Amino acid sequence: MDTQQIQVWVNQVVTTLSAPAYLSDAIAQAAVKPPFAAAVNMQFVSKKNYASHALHDGDKIELIVPVTGG
Repeated sequence: MDTQQIQVWVNQVVTTLSAPAYLSDAIAQAAVKPPFAAAVNMQFVSKKNYASHALHDGDKIELIVPVTGG
């Protein structure tokens, strides 16, 4: 049985995930360290929904890390 794969964009980089894929899978593959915010197709996704937010081929994910400084 072949594993289905999807391609998504994570911070403008193409990433391949096994389907079904969720936002938490993309975050784990990106290895981004907290704190950060996540958006899929320009829509904010709350942290509590990362594991249940299904991804689809071609989705654009932005993982936004806060910038500190003066």
